[in-house]
Amino acid sequence: MTDQLTRVPDGPVAGGREGDALTETLEDYTLRFAPRSYRKWSTAVVATSALGGIAYLADFSIGANIGIAHGTGNALWGIALFAAVIIATGIPLAVYAARYNLDLDLITRGSGFGYYGSVVTNLIFASFTFIFFALEGSIMAQGLELGLGIPLPVGYLASTLIVLPLVIYGMKALAKLQVWTTPLWLVMMVGPLVYLLVAHPSAVSDFLAFGGIDENGAPRGEGVSWAGIMLCAGVCLSLIAQIAEQIDYLRFMPPKTPENTRRWWTAVLVAGPGWVLFGAAKQIVGLFLAVYLIGHVADSAGVANQPVHQFVMVYEEMMPPWLAMTLALILVVISQIKINVTNAYSGSLAWTNSFTRVTKTYPGRLVFVVVNLLIALVLMEANMFSFLNELLNFYANCAIAWIVVVATDIVVNKWLLKISPMAPEFRRGMLYAVNPVGFVSVAVAAGASIAVFFGAFGDGIAPYSPLVAAVLAFVLPPILAVATRGRYYLRRTDDGIDLPMYDEYGNPSDATLRCCVTGAEFERPDMLASAVPAPDGSTQYISSLALACDKTGVHILPPQS
Repeated sequence: MTDQLTRVPDGPVAGGREGDALTETLEDYTLRFAPRSYRKWSTAVVATSALGGIAYLADFSIGANIGIAHGTGNALWGIALFAAVIIATGIPLAVYAARYNLDLDLITRGSGFGYYGSVVTNLIFASFTFIFFALEGSIMAQGLELGLGIPLPVGYLASTLIVLPLVIYGMKALAKLQVWTTPLWLVMMVGPLVYLLVAHPSAVSDFLAFGGIDENGAPRGEGVSWAGIMLCAGVCLSLIAQIAEQIDYLRFMPPKTPENTRRWWTAVLVAGPGWVLFGAAKQIVGLFLAVYLIGHVADSAGVANQPVHQFVMVYEEMMPPWLAMTLALILVVISQIKINVTNAYSGSLAWTNSFTRVTKTYPGRLVFVVVNLLIALVLMEANMFSFLNELLNFYANCAIAWIVVVATDIVVNKWLLKISPMAPEFRRGMLYAVNPVGFVSVAVAAGASIAVFFGAFGDGIAPYSPLVAAVLAFVLPPILAVATRGRYYLRRTDDGIDLPMYDEYGNPSDATLRCCVTGAEFERPDMLASAVPAPDGSTQYISSLALACDKTGVHILPPQS
């Protein structure tokens, strides 16, 4: 243990080599809940920071791709279905994260998966971050190629390296970046849409009548159908894991009190599930711009799904070409940086959590920032943009299974059936290694939906694979919770500490205890009693971070019958 955790003046830290330490402000509480002493931001700053991360341009590509392939009618219904699912699943997750100051991995552990069982869902989330990092990086590279003549492979590398120094300093730096860049981004994003609505009002009717085009550019004339709607919704639902990135900000919400109740709820709902309203709007605008280019700009069909071309071509109608190109490049760069610092940050948290639990070794979050960026770079160099729909449709099955299972456990198993413990638990020793309620549900839901996606049950139902994932992920957790009588949720109900876990308003307590391993002070929700008594026979306490790295297991309390 001594080479895993080191005491420094700024607080307890972890390092993969002896003597190697990073301050806790850099680590951003990767493996544990965010203590009150660190959460100094207002509800407005946290919400703005969380929403700043959804400035990505991928929504424009997604909306354009599904509309070009299946027509405006199917796309609009698919986007509406996507938004409804995101809101329904996002509300309980966002509330739990903000109320208990936990990221989605820590929530998942106690919501049906167990201490090690949630590793698989953490890898699903890590995959989300590098897939969408690669997508945004590809869009930035397209902009650099169009505006500056930089070859795509070099642009991929540049879009990766530019993020690295920005993501190092965690939440403090990200909050400033998101708050200060959001107004400029909004003006540059909304301007082209307003111009087209005023200067070309007929573009709206053209948009609504658009039936899609095939690979050769010929009109499809495809009508609205359930299969078309589900194919569109499936691509959009690959974004369901975005709630985990919103939560990486929402966990820093201040305590909820009678004085800030309205502001607190507004911030949580708008910056949590509310992100999808902005995302859906961007998808619709992306399709609108694509349809306008296809109908009004020669030779644009092949690039109408690329946001940089969308904005350059509309800007050119509003201003000189050199200024249009400059503004489009600025927009692309700002958007790419705003989302990819979040992708790199959240991905590093997910990888670090999984690695530490499996190996009992904590190398530091920055190691996995680099790992995540390298994987994303490989995807970009493999030209993932060319098979975007297929990749997102496949990934959606896994992401839907995970998010719906956790949301179902909170709403049904916790709130309605009272089988799952109401308060989230994430600490080693308090949980079983694996809880079949969530783990089996995700395995079955994801496995079955992927089989449907690849045509195992016939091509006719292949478009409905996201629906299969969602239905199974909703039905199975209550069935398994009742069947197992909830026995695999908690290994212990008593953590050996007499101090209350929560204050008079239900917020995690800010009382502190000293960790017997690191000698540092940690807040009450992060602490457990150690199975090793002090030399005088009294109870010692250990932090969840220290316990996560305890290779011997001597500090773990015995199970309760």
